[in-house]
Amino acid sequence: MSLLQEGQLIRDTYEVERLLGEGAFAEVYRVRHRFLGRQAMKVFKLVGMTLAEIEDMLGEVRLVSSLDHPNIIRVFEANTLDIHSGICAFFTMEYFPGGSLEQFCCSPRGTILPVPTSVGLIRQVCRGLSAAHAQRPPIIHRDLKPANLLIKPEGESWRVCIGDFGVAKRANPHTHVTDVHGSLVFKPPEAYHGLGVDSCAGDVWAMGCTFYLLLTKQLPYPEPAGRDAMHRRRFDPWVPARDFNLEVDQQLDDILARTLAPEPRNRYPHAGAMLDDLNRWEETHGIGVLSPSSAEVPGFLEVEKNSAPPRSLSPQVEEGRVGGTSAAEEEARELVSRAIEVSRQAVNLPLAADLLEQACQLWPPLRDEYQDQIKLWRQGIAL
Repeated sequence: MSLLQEGQLIRDTYEVERLLGEGAFAEVYRVRHRFLGRQAMKVFKLVGMTLAEIEDMLGEVRLVSSLDHPNIIRVFEANTLDIHSGICAFFTMEYFPGGSLEQFCCSPRGTILPVPTSVGLIRQVCRGLSAAHAQRPPIIHRDLKPANLLIKPEGESWRVCIGDFGVAKRANPHTHVTDVHGSLVFKPPEAYHGLGVDSCAGDVWAMGCTFYLLLTKQLPYPEPAGRDAMHRRRFDPWVPARDFNLEVDQQLDDILARTLAPEPRNRYPHAGAMLDDLNRWEETHGIGVLSPSSAEVPGFLEVEKNSAPPRSLSPQVEEGRVGGTSAAEEEARELVSRAIEVSRQAVNLPLAADLLEQACQLWPPLRDEYQDQIKLWRQGIAL
């Protein structure tokens, strides 16, 4: 049973709209703030904590709040709430209707992005992570991966933000390392062998894996399984990205080689050093822009365009009618068609429901026709 229910009012301020996802320790909801519009709310599952335990649980909030950067998720409030089983902690943060990079990287329908666009996305991640690594002592994310890189459409491009600092930690002020935590497939060799520590260079490795995945739609090293996870052979020389993507040049493969160097001393020491090389690449190649309207991959879309601030319509729609038919209705019915197409894969039903909901908001007469379908798709039922 979920901690919160749709329609529930929290502290007379937040209305719960729906569950976005959950992990071992928390659930994340889309909520609507009474005055500020849509936000995301992370609610911790552990109830009945003492004040000291709550403060420790909200350590993520303190870390993120100290990093005021456009490429790091913004936190708005931290507090407690009383649910059916007791008191638990929560915090609210920026809501990202575009989803995460994982939804693009792992989509079977997805095409490889233009190389300049991939570089532009990773440069944003580097900028945010540089702010964390520049702290004294540095803040190490420890679980950097596509699922924790969130996307929001802004104007004609996308903003990428680093999210989920739940296992982030300030490094030891003397050694600048921490104990190991995070997803194994994005961990460097030293996390398994010898040192057994996380560091800024470990975050760089994770960025290298993510960058390689964006450029080639595959990981540079096989996913760990059983005893193979601890075997050095798993980190045998990787195949250059340009072997899979002809747009990748030698300069980018050299950058990847340094991010994925098995020995930490041969790797970029922090995100800022990697950013410097990417900036040099950009100076000679330019950065492409991924328009939100051009993203064709389920999950890598803006599906909540009516969240605050409200979306502005095209001039034709603002005027009301195009060619004798409401342009708003035409656009809404296109969204319906897209939702039906997306729903053919069961895994995409939540996205299909979002698209239908958007269509109904754009053209309200559709709601009577599709509101039951939205509810079914929300429940994972496809008829």
